[in-house]
Amino acid sequence: LPPEDVGVGECAGRVLAGDVISGYNVPAFRRATMDGYAVRADDTYGSSAYNPLSLEVVGESLPGSISEKEIGGGTAMRIMTGAPVPEGADAVLRAEDATEREGVVEVQAPVARDRNIGRIGEDIEVGDRVLHTGRRLLPQDVGLLSSIGHQPVSVVKRPAVRVIVSGDELLEPGATPGGTSIVDSNSPMLAALVHRDGGTVEVLRLRDDAAAMRAALAEPGADVIVTAGAASVGTEDRVPLLVAELGELRIHGVAMRPSSPTGVGRIGGAPVLILPGNPVSCLVAYDFFAGPVIRKLGGLPGEWPYRQTRLPLRKRLVSQIGRTDYARVVVSGGAVEPLAISGASVLSSVTRASGFVIVPAGLEGYAEGVEVDVHLYDHSDSR
Repeated sequence: LPPEDVGVGECAGRVLAGDVISGYNVPAFRRATMDGYAVRADDTYGSSAYNPLSLEVVGESLPGSISEKEIGGGTAMRIMTGAPVPEGADAVLRAEDATEREGVVEVQAPVARDRNIGRIGEDIEVGDRVLHTGRRLLPQDVGLLSSIGHQPVSVVKRPAVRVIVSGDELLEPGATPGGTSIVDSNSPMLAALVHRDGGTVEVLRLRDDAAAMRAALAEPGADVIVTAGAASVGTEDRVPLLVAELGELRIHGVAMRPSSPTGVGRIGGAPVLILPGNPVSCLVAYDFFAGPVIRKLGGLPGEWPYRQTRLPLRKRLVSQIGRTDYARVVVSGGAVEPLAISGASVLSSVTRASGFVIVPAGLEGYAEGVEVDVHLYDHSDSR
Protein backbone atom coordinates (compact mmCIF):
# COMPACT_ATOMS: atom_id res chain seq x y z
CA LEU A 1 0.00 0.00 0.00
CA PRO A 2 1.14 3.62 -0.46
CA PRO A 3 2.89 5.60 2.29
CA GLU A 4 1.30 8.10 4.62
CA ASP A 5 2.79 10.62 7.06
CA VAL A 6 2.21 10.34 10.81
CA GLY A 7 3.59 12.18 13.81
CA VAL A 8 6.60 10.77 15.62
CA GLY A 9 4.40 10.05 18.64
CA GLU A 10 2.05 7.92 16.54
CA CYS A 11 4.49 5.77 14.58
CA ALA A 12 5.23 2.93 17.04
CA GLY A 13 4.35 -0.40 15.47
CA ARG A 14 4.10 1.10 11.99
CA VAL A 15 6.23 0.02 9.02
CA LEU A 16 8.72 2.51 7.60
CA ALA A 17 8.03 3.41 3.98
CA GLY A 18 11.57 4.71 3.35
CA ASP A 19 15.06 4.84 4.81
CA VAL A 20 15.60 7.46 7.51
CA ILE A 21 18.72 9.56 6.94
CA SER A 22 19.78 11.84 9.79
CA GLY A 23 20.10 15.53 9.06
CA TYR A 24 21.65 16.20 12.47
CA ASN A 25 24.51 15.12 14.69
CA VAL A 26 23.60 13.48 18.00
CA PRO A 27 24.91 14.91 20.20
CA ALA A 28 25.20 18.22 18.41
CA PHE A 29 27.75 19.52 20.94
CA ARG A 30 30.53 18.17 23.14
CA ARG A 31 28.86 17.08 26.36
CA ALA A 32 29.94 15.78 29.73
CA THR A 33 29.30 12.11 30.44
CA MET A 34 30.12 12.50 34.14
CA ASP A 35 29.45 14.98 36.93
CA GLY A 36 32.68 16.75 37.78
CA TYR A 37 34.91 19.52 36.43
CA ALA A 38 35.74 20.59 32.88
CA VAL A 39 39.51 20.94 32.75
CA ARG A 40 42.57 20.94 30.53
CA ALA A 41 44.03 17.45 30.83
CA ASP A 42 47.59 18.82 30.98
CA ASP A 43 46.70 20.67 34.19
CA THR A 44 45.94 17.38 35.97
CA TYR A 45 49.06 15.41 35.14
CA GLY A 46 51.10 14.46 38.20
CA SER A 47 48.23 14.85 40.65
CA SER A 48 47.38 12.26 43.30
CA ALA A 49 45.60 11.96 46.61
CA TYR A 50 48.94 12.65 48.29
CA ASN A 51 49.93 15.40 45.85
CA PRO A 52 46.75 17.25 44.80
CA LEU A 53 46.95 20.06 42.26
CA SER A 54 44.81 23.17 42.67
CA LEU A 55 42.70 24.77 39.93
CA GLU A 56 40.54 27.90 40.15
CA VAL A 57 36.80 27.23 39.63
CA VAL A 58 35.55 29.88 37.17
CA GLY A 59 31.91 28.92 36.82
CA GLU A 60 29.41 26.15 36.19
CA SER A 61 28.00 24.41 33.10
CA LEU A 62 24.49 22.96 33.37
CA PRO A 63 22.43 20.94 30.86
CA GLY A 64 20.67 23.22 28.40
CA SER A 65 22.93 26.21 29.03
CA ILE A 66 26.04 27.52 27.29
CA SER A 67 28.82 29.12 29.32
CA GLU A 68 30.49 32.14 27.77
CA LYS A 69 33.63 31.53 29.80
CA GLU A 70 36.56 29.54 28.44
CA ILE A 71 38.88 27.25 30.33
CA GLY A 72 42.43 28.51 30.41
CA GLY A 73 45.54 27.19 32.14
CA GLY A 74 45.06 26.61 35.85
CA THR A 75 41.24 26.88 35.74
CA ALA A 76 38.29 24.48 35.89
CA MET A 77 34.51 24.68 35.55
CA ARG A 78 31.98 22.71 37.55
CA ILE A 79 29.92 20.60 35.10
CA MET A 80 26.93 18.25 35.19
CA THR A 81 26.29 15.14 33.09
CA GLY A 82 24.83 16.17 29.73
CA ALA A 83 25.99 19.76 29.97
CA PRO A 84 28.06 21.35 27.16
CA VAL A 85 31.82 21.26 27.65
CA PRO A 86 33.18 24.84 27.61
CA GLU A 87 35.75 26.02 25.10
CA GLY A 88 39.34 25.35 26.14
CA ALA A 89 38.47 22.19 28.14
CA ASP A 90 39.50 18.84 26.73
CA ALA A 91 38.53 16.49 29.59
CA VAL A 92 36.08 16.14 32.46
CA LEU A 93 37.52 15.28 35.85
CA ARG A 94 35.21 13.03 37.88
CA ALA A 95 33.68 14.58 40.97
CA GLU A 96 35.01 11.57 42.93
CA ASP A 97 38.58 12.60 42.05
CA ALA A 98 38.24 16.19 43.27
CA THR A 99 37.56 18.24 46.38
CA GLU A 100 36.33 21.83 46.14
CA ARG A 101 36.91 24.46 48.82
CA GLU A 102 36.27 28.21 48.56
CA GLY A 103 36.40 28.40 44.78
CA VAL A 104 39.39 26.11 44.39
CA VAL A 105 39.23 22.47 43.31
CA GLU A 106 41.93 20.07 44.42
CA VAL A 107 42.64 17.48 41.70
CA GLN A 108 43.44 14.11 43.26
CA ALA A 109 43.90 12.02 40.08
CA PRO A 110 44.99 12.81 36.52
CA VAL A 111 42.49 12.62 33.66
CA ALA A 112 43.35 11.84 30.05
CA ARG A 113 42.47 14.09 27.13
CA ASP A 114 38.88 13.51 25.82
CA ARG A 115 38.01 11.40 28.87
CA ASN A 116 34.36 11.65 30.01
CA ILE A 117 33.41 13.81 27.00
CA GLY A 118 30.84 12.73 24.41
CA ARG A 119 32.04 13.96 21.02
CA ILE A 120 29.83 15.64 18.42
CA GLY A 121 28.07 12.93 16.39
CA GLU A 122 29.20 10.16 18.71
CA ASP A 123 25.75 8.54 18.57
CA ILE A 124 24.55 9.65 15.11
CA GLU A 125 26.26 11.70 12.42
CA VAL A 126 24.71 13.79 9.66
CA GLY A 127 24.07 11.50 6.69
CA ASP A 128 23.83 8.28 8.72
CA ARG A 129 21.11 5.84 7.63
CA VAL A 130 19.61 5.20 11.03
CA LEU A 131 16.58 3.07 10.10
CA HIS A 132 15.81 1.02 7.00
CA THR A 133 12.72 0.71 4.82
CA GLY A 134 10.38 -2.04 5.99
CA ARG A 135 11.27 -1.88 9.67
CA ARG A 136 8.36 -2.20 12.07
CA LEU A 137 9.11 0.62 14.48
CA LEU A 138 9.94 -0.28 18.07
CA PRO A 139 9.56 2.11 21.03
CA GLN A 140 13.32 2.76 20.99
CA ASP A 141 13.09 3.62 17.28
CA VAL A 142 10.52 6.27 18.14
CA GLY A 143 12.96 7.76 20.65
CA LEU A 144 15.72 7.80 18.02
CA LEU A 145 13.47 9.49 15.44
CA SER A 146 12.55 12.12 17.99
CA SER A 147 16.22 12.70 18.85
CA ILE A 148 17.03 13.68 15.26
CA GLY A 149 13.89 15.77 14.80
CA HIS A 150 12.50 13.42 12.15
CA GLN A 151 8.87 14.40 11.71
CA PRO A 152 6.56 13.54 10.06
CA VAL A 153 7.44 9.86 9.68
CA SER A 154 6.60 8.19 6.36
CA VAL A 155 5.02 4.79 7.04
CA VAL A 156 3.16 2.23 4.96
CA LYS A 157 -0.59 2.73 5.08
CA ARG A 158 -2.34 0.24 7.34
CA PRO A 159 -4.58 -2.15 5.38
CA ALA A 160 -8.24 -1.34 5.94
CA VAL A 161 -9.84 -4.75 6.51
CA ARG A 162 -13.60 -5.30 6.36
CA VAL A 163 -14.59 -8.36 8.39
CA ILE A 164 -18.04 -9.72 7.50
CA VAL A 165 -19.67 -12.44 9.59
CA SER A 166 -23.11 -13.77 8.79
CA GLY A 167 -25.70 -16.07 10.32
CA ASP A 168 -29.23 -15.84 11.70
CA GLU A 169 -28.07 -17.80 14.74
CA LEU A 170 -25.36 -15.31 15.80
CA LEU A 171 -25.54 -13.24 18.98
CA GLU A 172 -23.35 -10.19 19.67
CA PRO A 173 -19.89 -10.97 21.09
CA GLY A 174 -20.09 -11.12 24.88
CA ALA A 175 -23.83 -11.94 24.89
CA THR A 176 -25.17 -14.69 27.14
CA PRO A 177 -25.43 -17.99 25.26
CA GLY A 178 -28.92 -19.44 25.16
CA GLY A 179 -31.31 -21.60 23.18
CA THR A 180 -30.23 -22.45 19.66
CA SER A 181 -28.33 -19.20 19.17
CA ILE A 182 -24.52 -19.00 19.10
CA VAL A 183 -22.42 -16.13 20.41
CA ASP A 184 -20.24 -14.71 17.62
CA SER A 185 -16.65 -15.69 18.43
CA ASN A 186 -15.28 -15.20 14.90
CA SER A 187 -15.49 -11.43 14.55
CA PRO A 188 -13.60 -10.54 17.78
CA MET A 189 -11.01 -13.24 17.02
CA LEU A 190 -10.54 -12.00 13.46
CA ALA A 191 -10.37 -8.38 14.60
CA ALA A 192 -7.58 -9.31 17.05
CA LEU A 193 -5.71 -11.19 14.30
CA VAL A 194 -6.00 -8.24 11.91
CA HIS A 195 -4.68 -5.86 14.58
CA ARG A 196 -1.80 -8.25 15.23
CA ASP A 197 -0.98 -8.18 11.53
CA GLY A 198 -0.99 -4.39 11.29
CA GLY A 199 -4.43 -3.71 9.81
CA THR A 200 -7.41 -1.61 10.86
CA VAL A 201 -10.77 -3.35 11.21
CA GLU A 202 -14.37 -2.66 10.29
CA VAL A 203 -16.73 -5.42 11.46
CA LEU A 204 -20.11 -6.06 9.82
CA ARG A 205 -22.43 -8.65 11.37
CA LEU A 206 -25.22 -9.70 8.99
CA ARG A 207 -28.27 -11.91 8.91
CA ASP A 208 -28.42 -14.63 6.27
CA ASP A 209 -29.60 -12.21 3.62
CA ALA A 210 -28.25 -12.18 0.06
CA ALA A 211 -28.95 -8.47 -0.55
CA ALA A 212 -27.21 -7.39 2.67
CA MET A 213 -24.19 -9.58 1.89
CA ARG A 214 -24.00 -8.29 -1.67
CA ALA A 215 -24.06 -4.69 -0.45
CA ALA A 216 -21.38 -5.39 2.19
CA LEU A 217 -19.09 -7.03 -0.36
CA ALA A 218 -19.61 -4.33 -2.98
CA GLU A 219 -19.15 -1.34 -0.63
CA PRO A 220 -15.91 0.49 -1.54
CA GLY A 221 -13.27 1.53 0.98
CA ALA A 222 -11.69 -1.76 2.03
CA ASP A 223 -8.20 -2.85 1.06
CA VAL A 224 -9.04 -6.44 2.06
CA ILE A 225 -12.35 -8.19 2.68
CA VAL A 226 -12.48 -11.16 5.05
CA THR A 227 -15.71 -13.11 5.43
CA ALA A 228 -16.53 -15.82 7.97
CA GLY A 229 -19.40 -18.22 7.40
CA ALA A 230 -21.66 -19.10 4.45
CA ALA A 231 -18.56 -20.40 2.67
CA SER A 232 -19.45 -23.96 1.76
CA VAL A 233 -21.94 -25.39 -0.77
CA GLY A 234 -25.22 -25.40 1.18
CA THR A 235 -28.34 -23.44 0.26
CA GLU A 236 -27.40 -20.61 2.65
CA ASP A 237 -23.71 -20.52 1.60
CA ARG A 238 -23.99 -17.53 -0.71
CA VAL A 239 -20.63 -15.82 -0.24
CA PRO A 240 -18.64 -17.67 -2.97
CA LEU A 241 -21.46 -17.12 -5.49
CA LEU A 242 -21.69 -13.42 -4.65
CA VAL A 243 -17.91 -12.94 -4.93
CA ALA A 244 -18.04 -14.60 -8.37
CA GLU A 245 -20.94 -12.32 -9.34
CA LEU A 246 -19.30 -9.09 -8.11
CA GLY A 247 -15.71 -9.85 -9.09
CA GLU A 248 -13.65 -13.00 -9.48
CA LEU A 249 -13.67 -16.24 -7.47
CA ARG A 250 -10.27 -17.84 -8.08
CA ILE A 251 -10.35 -20.65 -5.53
CA HIS A 252 -13.16 -22.36 -3.67
CA GLY A 253 -12.13 -25.37 -1.63
CA VAL A 254 -8.65 -26.37 -0.46
CA ALA A 255 -7.16 -29.79 0.33
CA MET A 256 -6.65 -29.00 4.00
CA ARG A 257 -8.08 -30.02 7.37
CA PRO A 258 -9.61 -28.05 8.93
CA SER A 259 -10.81 -25.17 6.68
CA SER A 260 -11.47 -27.02 3.40
CA PRO A 261 -14.33 -24.65 2.29
CA THR A 262 -11.94 -21.66 2.12
CA GLY A 263 -12.20 -19.41 -0.93
CA VAL A 264 -10.01 -16.72 -2.48
CA GLY A 265 -11.19 -14.02 -4.87
CA ARG A 266 -11.15 -10.35 -5.69
CA ILE A 267 -13.72 -7.60 -5.93
CA GLY A 268 -12.39 -4.50 -7.65
CA GLY A 269 -8.94 -3.92 -6.21
CA ALA A 270 -9.61 -5.73 -2.92
CA PRO A 271 -8.60 -9.34 -2.26
CA VAL A 272 -11.46 -11.33 -0.73
CA LEU A 273 -10.68 -14.17 1.68
CA ILE A 274 -13.69 -16.43 2.26
CA LEU A 275 -13.22 -18.24 5.57
CA PRO A 276 -15.34 -21.04 7.05
CA GLY A 277 -17.67 -20.26 9.93
CA ASN A 278 -16.45 -22.97 12.29
CA PRO A 279 -14.10 -21.13 14.68
CA VAL A 280 -11.01 -23.36 14.38
CA SER A 281 -11.39 -23.55 10.59
CA CYS A 282 -11.74 -19.78 10.57
CA LEU A 283 -8.53 -19.33 12.57
CA VAL A 284 -6.58 -21.80 10.41
CA ALA A 285 -7.80 -20.31 7.13
CA TYR A 286 -6.98 -16.82 8.34
CA ASP A 287 -3.41 -17.83 9.18
CA PHE A 288 -2.87 -19.63 5.88
CA PHE A 289 -4.56 -17.18 3.51
CA ALA A 290 -5.75 -13.87 4.99
CA GLY A 291 -2.86 -13.08 7.35
CA PRO A 292 -0.11 -13.11 4.68
CA VAL A 293 -2.17 -10.84 2.41
CA ILE A 294 -2.77 -8.28 5.15
CA ARG A 295 0.82 -8.31 6.36
CA LYS A 296 2.30 -7.92 2.87
CA LEU A 297 -0.06 -5.07 1.97
CA GLY A 298 1.05 -3.32 5.17
CA GLY A 299 4.74 -3.77 4.41
CA LEU A 300 5.37 -6.69 6.80
CA PRO A 301 6.81 -10.12 5.97
CA GLY A 302 4.24 -12.67 4.85
CA GLU A 303 5.61 -15.42 7.11
CA TRP A 304 3.63 -16.57 10.13
CA PRO A 305 4.26 -14.40 13.21
CA TYR A 306 4.76 -17.43 15.45
CA ARG A 307 7.93 -18.48 17.22
CA GLN A 308 9.10 -21.81 15.87
CA THR A 309 10.89 -24.61 17.67
CA ARG A 310 11.80 -28.21 16.82
CA LEU A 311 10.84 -30.98 19.25
CA PRO A 312 10.26 -34.76 19.21
CA LEU A 313 6.79 -36.30 19.06
CA ARG A 314 5.69 -38.23 22.14
CA LYS A 315 2.97 -39.99 20.13
CA ARG A 316 2.44 -40.75 16.46
CA LEU A 317 0.71 -38.03 14.41
CA VAL A 318 -1.58 -39.50 11.75
CA SER A 319 -2.57 -37.70 8.55
CA GLN A 320 -3.79 -38.49 5.06
CA ILE A 321 -1.83 -38.22 1.82
CA GLY A 322 -3.17 -35.52 -0.47
CA ARG A 323 -4.35 -33.23 2.32
CA THR A 324 -2.50 -30.71 4.49
CA ASP A 325 -3.29 -31.13 8.18
CA TYR A 326 -3.08 -28.47 10.88
CA ALA A 327 -2.50 -30.46 14.08
CA ARG A 328 -2.98 -28.77 17.42
CA VAL A 329 -0.34 -29.93 19.91
CA VAL A 330 0.67 -29.60 23.54
CA VAL A 331 4.31 -29.08 24.49
CA SER A 332 5.42 -30.54 27.82
CA GLY A 333 8.61 -32.00 29.15
CA GLY A 334 10.54 -31.14 26.01
CA ALA A 335 8.26 -33.16 23.72
CA VAL A 336 5.13 -32.67 21.59
CA GLU A 337 1.84 -34.49 21.93
CA PRO A 338 -1.01 -34.19 19.37
CA LEU A 339 -4.15 -32.68 20.87
CA ALA A 340 -6.55 -32.76 17.93
CA ILE A 341 -6.79 -32.46 14.18
CA SER A 342 -10.54 -32.76 13.68
CA GLY A 343 -13.13 -30.73 15.56
CA ALA A 344 -13.39 -27.54 13.53
CA SER A 345 -15.90 -26.00 15.93
CA VAL A 346 -14.00 -26.84 19.14
CA LEU A 347 -12.34 -23.49 19.79
CA SER A 348 -11.13 -24.58 23.22
CA SER A 349 -8.76 -26.99 21.46
CA VAL A 350 -6.62 -24.07 20.30
CA THR A 351 -6.69 -22.38 23.71
CA ARG A 352 -5.53 -25.62 25.35
CA ALA A 353 -2.87 -26.10 22.66
CA SER A 354 0.68 -24.79 22.93
CA GLY A 355 0.77 -24.46 19.17
CA PHE A 356 0.43 -26.45 15.98
CA VAL A 357 2.30 -28.74 13.61
CA ILE A 358 1.70 -28.71 9.85
CA VAL A 359 1.63 -32.11 8.14
CA PRO A 360 2.26 -31.57 4.40
CA ALA A 361 -0.04 -33.13 1.83
CA GLY A 362 2.63 -35.60 0.75
CA LEU A 363 2.93 -37.34 4.15
CA GLU A 364 0.79 -39.83 6.08
CA GLY A 365 1.91 -38.19 9.29
CA TYR A 366 4.93 -38.44 11.59
CA ALA A 367 6.10 -41.41 13.62
CA GLU A 368 6.62 -41.34 17.37
CA GLY A 369 9.98 -39.82 18.28
CA VAL A 370 10.39 -37.88 15.03
CA GLU A 371 11.38 -34.23 15.45
CA VAL A 372 8.81 -31.79 14.03
CA ASP A 373 8.57 -28.03 13.60
CA VAL A 374 6.20 -26.55 16.17
CA HIS A 375 4.64 -23.11 15.73
CA LEU A 376 3.93 -21.69 19.20
CA TYR A 377 0.87 -19.51 19.82
CA ASP A 378 2.47 -17.81 22.82
CA HIS A 379 5.97 -16.45 22.20
CA SER A 380 6.79 -17.04 25.87
CA ASP A 381 5.45 -20.61 25.93
CA SER A 382 8.15 -22.93 27.26
CA ARG A 383 6.05 -25.69 28.77
